[in-house]
Amino acid sequence: MARICFVNHDNYPVLNADYGGNYIGGESVQQVLIARALARRGHEVSTLVADLGQPDGEVIDGITVWKTFKPNSGLPVLRFLHPKLTSILAALRRADADIYYQSCAGMTTGVVAWHARRNNRKFVFRVAHDSDCVRGQQLIKYARDRRLYEYGLARADIIAAQSTKQATLLEQNYGLGSVEVPMAVEPPSDQQTTRDIDVLWVNNLRAFKRPEVFLELAAALPELRMVMIGGPCPGDEPYYESIRRDAAALPNLTMTGFVPYHKVNDYYSRARIFVNTSDIEGFPNSYLQAWIRGTPVVAFFDPDGLIERRNLGLRVGSLEEMAAAVTRLVNDAGSWGVLSAGSRAYAMAEHHPERIAERYERLFESRLGIKEP
Repeated sequence: MARICFVNHDNYPVLNADYGGNYIGGESVQQVLIARALARRGHEVSTLVADLGQPDGEVIDGITVWKTFKPNSGLPVLRFLHPKLTSILAALRRADADIYYQSCAGMTTGVVAWHARRNNRKFVFRVAHDSDCVRGQQLIKYARDRRLYEYGLARADIIAAQSTKQATLLEQNYGLGSVEVPMAVEPPSDQQTTRDIDVLWVNNLRAFKRPEVFLELAAALPELRMVMIGGPCPGDEPYYESIRRDAAALPNLTMTGFVPYHKVNDYYSRARIFVNTSDIEGFPNSYLQAWIRGTPVVAFFDPDGLIERRNLGLRVGSLEEMAAAVTRLVNDAGSWGVLSAGSRAYAMAEHHPERIAERYERLFESRLGIKEP
């Protein structure tokens, strides 16, 4: 049995639906799904999360939850040292894990790597975005945090990549090897509902997600029922408001704002097509949430050509191509049915949490010498 600690400050709202109104990123969903699966398989699992007022050391789904700092607490500049750094280090010590698993490029990568090396423990870093693999392009605000990230990346005992592209970029830009590990998706527990949404878009509203392209698509296809889901990211509130105003002018588009993770999957079940408008990503959780519910994906971004290779939807290169692809799938029940069935079968076979947890167990044994229970 291994003691495994997952480090992501946004994990708690995924673990506890009562806090689901707080920000949830794709990697927090991934970590919780894998953590739950490893706990079910007999490992001693914990996670480090932000302090949202919950009790320290509580156990949810077999996972012990250690809290760190409250968001935006402390004085500017000084808050980096306290409460941020001090609380993370204290929680890492309380977790007392054999393996620390962290994802998302940032200062936390360096802190966890330093703690693991200092205490003769193992560190696993999970790539969350293609930009994590390219010097200077990481979604990191401060140069100090970028240096800490690169310090930690170089000291990871295992780097888990989401795709062949990420593995190649890591080798090209950092000279580092990695292991490709598929992402996990939670199988649906609900019964399939009526497909009363023609086209669905789900994302946190940030500029690189290009939500304005979805508004253009809605304007080009006024006969289709469109739904846009997503809330503002911290610091991007003005951008969110501009998208909200433009969306309100489109009669065939409903913009819901933020929908908690525990409630958003119903929309994937109701949609005939899921659309992604980003041109750079990691491996979107949203693709898996759509596929496992039999909802094909139409997108510009196709990780490792997967959409085309496995017939999971349609990859497009322009807004005009996207509009044509969406129109075709909405009106051609036969083509849609083939893609829908294939999408569901692929996600269940390749991305079930138990399958991914087993993959990590094999890595822990072969690379770290830690055996499964």
